[in-house]
Amino acid sequence: MMRDPTPATAALTLGHDGAQLYRGALTAHLGALLTAVDDLPDGQAGVRINGLAPLRSFLAPTGPIGSIAAGVLGPSSRAVRAVLFDKTEGTNWSLGWHQDRTICVRQRIDAPGFGPWTVKGGMQHVAPPFELLARMVTMRVHLDDVPATNAPLLIAPGSHKAGRIPVDRIDAAVNRHGTAACLAQAGDAWLYATPILHASQAAAAPMRRRVLQIDFAAEDLPGGLEWLGV
Repeated sequence: MMRDPTPATAALTLGHDGAQLYRGALTAHLGALLTAVDDLPDGQAGVRINGLAPLRSFLAPTGPIGSIAAGVLGPSSRAVRAVLFDKTEGTNWSLGWHQDRTICVRQRIDAPGFGPWTVKGGMQHVAPPFELLARMVTMRVHLDDVPATNAPLLIAPGSHKAGRIPVDRIDAAVNRHGTAACLAQAGDAWLYATPILHASQAAAAPMRRRVLQIDFAAEDLPGGLEWLGV
Protein backbone atom coordinates (compact mmCIF):
# COMPACT_ATOMS: atom_id res chain seq x y z
CA MET A 1 0.00 0.00 0.00
CA MET A 2 1.35 3.38 -0.98
CA ARG A 3 1.91 5.87 1.80
CA ASP A 4 -0.30 8.95 1.87
CA PRO A 5 1.19 12.29 0.80
CA THR A 6 2.99 14.14 3.56
CA PRO A 7 0.68 16.41 5.58
CA ALA A 8 2.43 19.46 4.11
CA THR A 9 1.70 18.35 0.54
CA ALA A 10 -1.85 17.19 1.27
CA ALA A 11 -2.59 20.58 2.86
CA LEU A 12 -1.79 22.58 -0.30
CA THR A 13 -4.67 24.75 -1.51
CA LEU A 14 -5.42 25.97 -5.01
CA GLY A 15 -5.76 29.62 -4.06
CA HIS A 16 -2.62 29.93 -1.96
CA ASP A 17 -0.30 27.30 -3.44
CA GLY A 18 -1.73 26.77 -6.90
CA ALA A 19 -2.45 23.07 -6.32
CA GLN A 20 -4.94 20.99 -4.35
CA LEU A 21 -5.45 17.26 -3.85
CA TYR A 22 -8.91 15.72 -4.17
CA ARG A 23 -8.37 12.43 -2.42
CA GLY A 24 -10.32 9.52 -3.93
CA ALA A 25 -12.49 11.79 -6.06
CA LEU A 26 -12.53 9.31 -8.97
CA THR A 27 -12.02 6.02 -7.14
CA ALA A 28 -15.58 4.89 -7.80
CA HIS A 29 -15.18 5.69 -11.51
CA LEU A 30 -11.77 4.14 -12.17
CA GLY A 31 -13.08 1.12 -14.06
CA ALA A 32 -15.20 3.25 -16.38
CA LEU A 33 -12.36 5.72 -16.95
CA LEU A 34 -9.93 2.94 -17.84
CA THR A 35 -12.49 1.57 -20.29
CA ALA A 36 -12.97 5.03 -21.79
CA VAL A 37 -9.27 5.40 -22.62
CA ASP A 38 -8.66 1.74 -23.47
CA ASP A 39 -8.58 2.31 -27.24
CA LEU A 40 -5.90 5.02 -27.06
CA PRO A 41 -2.41 3.97 -28.21
CA ASP A 42 -0.20 2.27 -25.62
CA GLY A 43 3.45 2.95 -25.00
CA GLN A 44 3.41 6.63 -25.93
CA ALA A 45 4.58 9.34 -23.56
CA GLY A 46 1.56 11.52 -24.27
CA VAL A 47 -1.54 11.07 -26.43
CA ARG A 48 -3.58 14.19 -27.21
CA ILE A 49 -7.28 13.44 -27.03
CA ASN A 50 -10.05 14.80 -29.22
CA GLY A 51 -13.46 13.35 -30.03
CA LEU A 52 -13.38 10.57 -27.41
CA ALA A 53 -17.10 10.30 -26.71
CA PRO A 54 -16.90 8.05 -23.60
CA LEU A 55 -15.02 10.80 -21.75
CA ARG A 56 -17.55 13.56 -22.30
CA SER A 57 -19.90 12.66 -19.47
CA PHE A 58 -16.95 12.65 -17.06
CA LEU A 59 -15.75 16.08 -18.20
CA ALA A 60 -19.12 17.85 -18.30
CA PRO A 61 -19.67 20.48 -15.57
CA THR A 62 -21.94 18.03 -13.76
CA GLY A 63 -19.64 15.02 -14.27
CA PRO A 64 -17.29 13.55 -11.67
CA ILE A 65 -14.22 15.25 -13.20
CA GLY A 66 -15.76 18.40 -14.65
CA SER A 67 -17.67 19.24 -11.48
CA ILE A 68 -14.39 19.73 -9.59
CA ALA A 69 -13.26 22.32 -12.12
CA ALA A 70 -16.72 23.90 -12.21
CA GLY A 71 -16.53 24.33 -8.44
CA VAL A 72 -13.64 26.71 -9.07
CA LEU A 73 -14.46 28.26 -12.46
CA GLY A 74 -18.25 28.22 -12.29
CA PRO A 75 -20.94 26.52 -14.40
CA SER A 76 -19.49 27.83 -17.68
CA SER A 77 -16.39 25.70 -17.15
CA ARG A 78 -15.55 23.33 -20.01
CA ALA A 79 -12.78 20.89 -20.86
CA VAL A 80 -10.66 22.50 -23.57
CA ARG A 81 -7.74 20.07 -23.90
CA ALA A 82 -6.89 16.57 -22.69
CA VAL A 83 -3.76 14.41 -22.79
CA LEU A 84 -3.17 10.88 -21.54
CA PHE A 85 0.35 10.46 -20.16
CA ASP A 86 1.50 6.85 -19.95
CA LYS A 87 4.88 6.54 -18.22
CA THR A 88 6.27 3.00 -18.10
CA GLU A 89 9.65 1.34 -17.73
CA GLY A 90 10.04 1.68 -21.50
CA THR A 91 8.86 5.32 -21.63
CA ASN A 92 10.49 6.60 -18.45
CA TRP A 93 11.10 10.20 -19.45
CA SER A 94 11.91 13.32 -17.45
CA LEU A 95 10.65 16.84 -17.95
CA GLY A 96 12.42 20.01 -16.84
CA TRP A 97 10.84 22.91 -14.98
CA HIS A 98 8.44 24.93 -17.12
CA GLN A 99 5.07 26.65 -17.36
CA ASP A 100 2.36 25.41 -19.72
CA ARG A 101 2.00 28.24 -22.24
CA THR A 102 -0.22 27.03 -25.09
CA ILE A 103 -3.87 26.23 -25.71
CA CYS A 104 -5.50 24.03 -28.38
CA VAL A 105 -7.87 25.65 -30.89
CA ARG A 106 -10.09 24.48 -33.74
CA GLN A 107 -8.25 26.35 -36.48
CA ARG A 108 -5.62 29.02 -36.91
CA ILE A 109 -7.03 32.54 -36.95
CA ASP A 110 -4.50 35.27 -36.30
CA ALA A 111 -5.61 37.42 -33.38
CA PRO A 112 -3.83 40.12 -31.37
CA GLY A 113 -1.82 38.69 -28.49
CA PHE A 114 -1.98 35.09 -29.75
CA GLY A 115 1.24 33.47 -30.99
CA PRO A 116 3.48 31.77 -31.82
CA TRP A 117 1.59 28.90 -33.43
CA THR A 118 2.55 25.21 -33.34
CA VAL A 119 0.99 21.89 -34.38
CA LYS A 120 1.08 19.10 -31.77
CA GLY A 121 -0.47 15.71 -32.40
CA GLY A 122 -2.07 17.13 -35.54
CA MET A 123 -3.85 19.83 -33.52
CA GLN A 124 -3.39 23.60 -33.71
CA HIS A 125 -1.81 25.13 -30.61
CA VAL A 126 -1.09 28.75 -29.84
CA ALA A 127 0.38 30.75 -26.97
CA PRO A 128 -2.39 33.06 -25.70
CA PRO A 129 -2.05 36.17 -23.54
CA PHE A 130 -0.83 35.05 -20.14
CA GLU A 131 -3.89 36.51 -18.43
CA LEU A 132 -6.04 33.89 -20.16
CA LEU A 133 -3.86 31.05 -18.84
CA ALA A 134 -4.09 32.57 -15.36
CA ARG A 135 -7.87 32.12 -15.45
CA MET A 136 -7.62 28.41 -16.33
CA VAL A 137 -7.15 25.30 -14.21
CA THR A 138 -5.59 21.94 -15.03
CA MET A 139 -6.60 18.62 -13.51
CA ARG A 140 -4.54 15.44 -13.34
CA VAL A 141 -6.63 12.31 -12.75
CA HIS A 142 -4.45 9.44 -11.58
CA LEU A 143 -5.28 6.04 -13.04
CA ASP A 144 -2.35 4.36 -11.22
CA ASP A 145 -0.58 4.86 -7.90
CA VAL A 146 2.18 7.47 -7.89
CA PRO A 147 4.49 6.98 -4.90
CA ALA A 148 7.68 8.99 -4.55
CA THR A 149 9.59 6.41 -6.61
CA ASN A 150 7.22 6.59 -9.60
CA ALA A 151 7.88 10.10 -10.91
CA PRO A 152 5.27 12.25 -9.14
CA LEU A 153 4.70 15.67 -10.61
CA LEU A 154 6.86 18.29 -8.91
CA ILE A 155 5.48 21.79 -8.45
CA ALA A 156 6.79 25.10 -7.14
CA PRO A 157 3.98 26.18 -4.77
CA GLY A 158 2.85 29.76 -5.27
CA SER A 159 4.66 30.19 -8.58
CA HIS A 160 1.32 30.59 -10.38
CA LYS A 161 1.19 34.13 -8.95
CA ALA A 162 4.50 35.17 -10.53
CA GLY A 163 3.18 35.78 -14.05
CA ARG A 164 4.98 34.63 -17.18
CA ILE A 165 8.47 33.65 -16.03
CA PRO A 166 11.30 34.03 -18.55
CA VAL A 167 13.05 30.72 -19.24
CA ASP A 168 16.37 32.02 -17.90
CA ARG A 169 14.71 32.90 -14.57
CA ILE A 170 12.87 29.63 -13.98
CA ASP A 171 15.58 28.02 -11.84
CA ALA A 172 15.70 31.07 -9.59
CA ALA A 173 11.91 31.03 -9.27
CA VAL A 174 11.94 27.35 -8.28
CA ASN A 175 14.59 28.06 -5.65
CA ARG A 176 12.53 30.96 -4.32
CA HIS A 177 9.22 29.10 -4.13
CA GLY A 178 10.54 25.66 -3.15
CA THR A 179 9.18 22.36 -4.44
CA ALA A 180 6.52 19.81 -3.53
CA ALA A 181 5.98 16.29 -4.87
CA CYS A 182 2.35 15.54 -5.75
CA LEU A 183 2.02 11.93 -4.63
CA ALA A 184 -1.22 10.18 -5.49
CA GLN A 185 -3.17 6.95 -5.40
CA ALA A 186 -5.27 5.62 -8.26
CA GLY A 187 -8.54 7.57 -8.20
CA ASP A 188 -7.03 10.75 -6.78
CA ALA A 189 -7.20 14.06 -8.64
CA TRP A 190 -4.84 17.00 -8.37
CA LEU A 191 -6.15 20.39 -9.48
CA TYR A 192 -3.58 23.04 -10.47
CA ALA A 193 -3.49 26.64 -11.55
CA THR A 194 -2.51 26.15 -15.20
CA PRO A 195 0.55 28.49 -15.13
CA ILE A 196 2.22 26.85 -12.10
CA LEU A 197 5.88 25.85 -12.54
CA HIS A 198 6.14 22.08 -12.70
CA ALA A 199 8.52 19.26 -13.65
CA SER A 200 8.84 15.49 -13.59
CA GLN A 201 11.86 13.28 -13.04
CA ALA A 202 12.35 9.80 -14.46
CA ALA A 203 10.93 7.17 -12.11
CA ALA A 204 13.45 5.64 -9.70
CA ALA A 205 11.46 2.37 -9.59
CA PRO A 206 9.32 2.59 -12.71
CA MET A 207 5.91 1.02 -12.93
CA ARG A 208 2.96 2.06 -15.03
CA ARG A 209 1.85 5.64 -14.36
CA ARG A 210 -1.16 6.72 -16.39
CA VAL A 211 -2.42 10.25 -15.84
CA LEU A 212 -5.36 11.87 -17.61
CA GLN A 213 -4.61 15.59 -17.75
CA ILE A 214 -7.37 18.05 -18.66
CA ASP A 215 -7.29 21.82 -19.08
CA PHE A 216 -10.47 23.72 -18.18
CA ALA A 217 -11.57 27.25 -19.08
CA ALA A 218 -14.77 29.22 -18.55
CA GLU A 219 -14.62 31.82 -21.30
CA ASP A 220 -14.90 32.07 -25.07
CA LEU A 221 -11.86 33.02 -27.11
CA PRO A 222 -11.69 36.37 -28.92
CA GLY A 223 -11.25 37.21 -32.59
CA GLY A 224 -13.13 34.21 -33.98
CA LEU A 225 -10.86 31.65 -32.28
CA GLU A 226 -12.58 28.57 -30.86
CA TRP A 227 -11.41 26.01 -28.34
CA LEU A 228 -10.94 22.61 -29.96
CA GLY A 229 -12.33 20.93 -26.86
CA VAL A 230 -12.35 17.26 -25.95
